Formats: sequence, structure tokens, C-alpha cells
Amino acid sequence: MNWMGNLQQLGRSLMLPTIALPIAAVLLRLGDLPWDVIHASSLGDMLLLAGNTVFDYIPIIFAVGVALGLTESAGIAGLSAMLGYFMFTRLIEHELGTQFQLGVPGGILIGLLAAIIYHRCKEIKLPEYIQFFGGPRIVPLIMGLSTLVVSYIMITIGPYLEMGMGKLSNWLLGLGGLGAFVYGIAHRLLVPSGLHHILNNFFWFQVGAYQTPTGHMAYGDLPRYFAGDPTAGMYMAGLYPIMMFALPAIAFAIIGEAREDLKPKIKATFLTAALASFLTGVTEPIEFAFLFVAPYLFVIHAILSGAAMWLAYELNIHHGFSYSAGAIDYVINLHLSHNGLLLIPIGIVYGLLYYFMFRWAIRRFQIPTPGREEGSSLEEWAGDIPYRSPLILQALGGKDNIKKIEACITRLRLTLVNDRLMDITALRHLGAAGVIRLGGGNVQVVFGTFSELIREEIMKVLRKDIHVVLFTSPMQGRMIPIEEVPDRIFASRLVGNGVAFIPEKGELVSPVAGTIMHIYPTMHALGILTEEGLEVLLHIGIDTSSLPGKCFNAVVKEGDHVEPGQLLIKFNYNKVKKFASSMATPMIITNPDLVKSWSFAPFKAVKKGQGSVMSVVLKPTKQTGGTNG
Repeated sequence: MNWMGNLQQLGRSLMLPTIALPIAAVLLRLGDLPWDVIHASSLGDMLLLAGNTVFDYIPIIFAVGVALGLTESAGIAGLSAMLGYFMFTRLIEHELGTQFQLGVPGGILIGLLAAIIYHRCKEIKLPEYIQFFGGPRIVPLIMGLSTLVVSYIMITIGPYLEMGMGKLSNWLLGLGGLGAFVYGIAHRLLVPSGLHHILNNFFWFQVGAYQTPTGHMAYGDLPRYFAGDPTAGMYMAGLYPIMMFALPAIAFAIIGEAREDLKPKIKATFLTAALASFLTGVTEPIEFAFLFVAPYLFVIHAILSGAAMWLAYELNIHHGFSYSAGAIDYVINLHLSHNGLLLIPIGIVYGLLYYFMFRWAIRRFQIPTPGREEGSSLEEWAGDIPYRSPLILQALGGKDNIKKIEACITRLRLTLVNDRLMDITALRHLGAAGVIRLGGGNVQVVFGTFSELIREEIMKVLRKDIHVVLFTSPMQGRMIPIEEVPDRIFASRLVGNGVAFIPEKGELVSPVAGTIMHIYPTMHALGILTEEGLEVLLHIGIDTSSLPGKCFNAVVKEGDHVEPGQLLIKFNYNKVKKFASSMATPMIITNPDLVKSWSFAPFKAVKKGQGSVMSVVLKPTKQTGGTNG
């Protein structure tokens, strides 16, 4: 059983319903304004009613949201979840009364049931005369029958379940500051895997109960806070100093330690990340910038996060949010808080602590955070996404290796046929801050806030029947655009189109599978004919055909079949560098009329044989039968 993959899916689906909560917070804040001053108290009442309605219907929002999240937004699954939830609650109320409520857990249960039935029954075929009810249309029918069974079971075990949940909730609340401390640590440690959404759901929507003056019951730290429970906010308040101050401080520390030549680009990227963290509480772009290169710092960060939760508890601070602990939620929901203003000085202290601690650690341990070396990740490349996404797909192992691909705010969530086929070096080269393997082919690739755009572009490629030829790096060094080669013929693409490399070592390897069709007498250049008919020219340096002495030695001969990464030519690096007018080494396709589109990886440092540096889509031919769309 692929339990890790299923947990990932559940965690992502639990995040979906929370998107509806910010509107509730905004409506409640507007409704709390003194409308009676302008004789519009009825408008204020309407706003409050509208906001509270969202919280009243949180269970059904979770039922539908979970069903949609687990079925790739299948509308019939969402409809079935809504049908099942109404049946479930009415049957429970009929037998156990209105005092028994499962709330959000009940909604999640129904959403899971709808998703399972959808996946198991969506392809059912019935006899032709009743086939109208076959396929996905049978899901609501089976959902209704299944809900009867689940409701009967819940009527039997419900009271015991409610008693057990109550005892667990009271035990967690009884831990006080220690419980908040442990939660704060666990919350941050689960962020890399994406499973923190499951943990958050339990504490924010299940722990604790509060009865409003109107008799309505609110469950969980978040709904209780907005319902007016003075004890709520225990598992939310301490997150504000971290997201509004500590993590932006890390971004400023990374900017401060960046190289001067890379600092403008790093500043643009991380000022945006710092603002996102401060305003909205989206922290992954900053956390992933140091998680993979200094995991020990991430552990320290988790402990300090727990300490912030404990400190907020000890100072009797109660504050909550509808989406995340950013400044927008802080301001909107401040009117419901208790001692909420104390979070500002705490946050400033945390910000200063994080800033100086991270600057010291980056410098002391030479941590390769973005901007400290050429080719740092997390740069701005939004306009390049359509061209880079096919290369990302190839680095993931190609079309046939993708079983499922989804995206959340900062990462691609994938289920691969074989995660060993991934080229992690190539993924990093293409902008990934890191790769997280979770077992069972489940992988997360962190691309920051461009992840959803990347997924959309990859899905376009997956839906097309296209013929792609992938090129690896023929040498170790730095990749540059062909127009930067200091030779008019190559730079103007008179010979063909492609890229070029500035080598660091005297070895040239094959970038593609094919046959050696020509080796120049001086061995400074050769041509490869690929199986698809592409003619690839590799030319070591500029003006190297008449260098003194024997500088080049080909280890292959004409007619040999070569594979990507196979050694082709050894050359005297120092002598070529001394006598050549430039070390730029073009890799070009001399018959570009066969190519429909080109994709290039970022022009930065590459390793010999590194995958996915360039790819081309071939034009449809009679031989390929492509539809290239």
C-alpha cells in the first residue's frame, strides 16, 4: 500500500477547503465595524451572518473539498460528497440528536468515501439499456447506499468516538505551553514533506470545543477563535513572529551574504519571498533556500518556532488567522485577539535573532545559500517556463515515467513509475531548490511559486504526441547562448542553431545518441547523425583548426555509434586556451529545418554529461507520424 502517497494526497486536499476561510474573516471584520454610527446596523448584522455562515458550513466545505482534491476536481465526486454529507448528518441527528456532531472529521470522512467510490466505480459498465447510469454517473447512487452503511456504523460507535476525541482534546489542551511547543516543532519539521496540513487540520479544526451564546458548537482552535472563545488561538498566535519577522529576516540574511555580482538578482527574488512571508505567511520559498544545504539550521529553526508558540502561551496571547499567520490576517483579526499587540515586539526580537544567527552561520560554515555561487537556485525565470518545462519533464524521467503530477504553492507533487530515473542534478540546474523522495515513487520537487505554472506546461506536453530529442552537456563548464560566441558565423546561426559551452577541462563527450558521420582532420570538431536525422556539430574553441602541435585526440572514428556521455575527444586544455581566440565550443544542429521548437536550460554552470541542457521538438514527418499539435 502506497501510504505515503495517499497521505500526500490527503494533505493537499485538506488545504483546498481552507481557501474559503479568508472571506469569512474579512466579512466578520467588516461586520464588527460601527455601522450603527451611520444608521446601517442591519448591514453589519448581514456581514456578521455571512461570515459566520462560512464557519457553520465548514464540515460540508471539507467534505466537498476533500472529494475534489482527491479526484482531480471531478465534479461528480464533489456532488456525491455533498449528497452524502446531507444524508449522513440527517441520519445521525435523527438517531443521536443534534448534540452529537462530528464536525470537520465527519466532513473529511464523507469526502474520503466519495473519492474512494469515484475511483473504484467511475469506469463501471452496465447493460446498454441502463448504461446511462454507468461510468461516473453511478457514483452518486453508490455514494447514497454507502452513506447509509457508514451512518449506521457511526450511530453505533459515535458516542464512544466522541468520548475518545473529547478525552484526547482535553489531554492536549491540558499540556498547556508544552503542547504548543511540541506542536510548533512538529509543524515546521513536517513542512518539507507537505504533511503539516494533516497535523494542522487536527489542531485547528478538532482540538477543543466551545458553545456560543446562541448554543452553536465550535470545534478546533480556528473556528473557536472566530466564534469568540477567549481560550482559542493557542495553536496559532505563536506562528505570527515566525512568519512575519523571523523568515523575512532569513531572506535579508541571504541577500546580505550574496556575492556582489549576484546580489541584484538575489535581492529581487528574496525581497519578493520576504514580502510574501510577511503579508500572507507563505514561507516555503525561504525555508527551502536553506533546508537542503543546511538541514541542521532547519532543525534549529523548528525548535525556535516551538519556543515562539510556548512564549505566546505563557504571555497569555491569543490570536488567530483564517489562512496563515501573515500581516493581512494579523490586522484583519486583531479585534478578536487578546494581548495580540505583544506579538510585534516578540517578532522584532525574533527577526533580529534570526538575521544575525543566519548571517553568522552562512559565513562561518560557508553554506551555499542562493547568491553565494554561480547558478544559485530560486531565481526569476517566469518567462522561461514554457521553454524549460519540457526539459524538466525529461529530467523527471520522461513522459512514460509520470503516473501523477500535481502542484501546491511551492512544489510539484509527483508519483513516478521509477524515481531512480530522475536526474536530480539536471533538476537543480533547471531551477529546483531541492528534491524530496518519500518512497513508493512519491517525489516532491521544489520550484517555488512557479510550481503550478510548471505543472500546467508539463501537462500540455503530456497531452501532445510529440517527438523530442534531448541533449546532455558535452563538457564541464558554463553554457552560453549561441549568439554570445565570438564568431560571426556561429553567432548569427549561419551554420545552424544551438548553444555553446566554455569548457573547464579537456574532454568532449557525446551529447546525444547517434553515429559519428565526420571527424575533421585536426580532430578539433566532429559531426554526429542522430537516429532522428539531426546533424549535430561539435566545434572545440574558435579558430582552433590550425593550432600548433597536436592539441586534439579523437577516441572514436567515423561510423562509430555513440551514446550520451561517451568520450569523443581529449584535448590539451591549457594549449587550446593559450592559442585559440576563444574557448567557446558550439553544439549546433546544422539542419534546423527538421526542428519545430527549441528548449534551453539556464545558461550557467554545467557538468560533463549533465542531462536536459537542450531539447528540440521535431516537425511531424511521415516516418514519425507525429501530430505535434
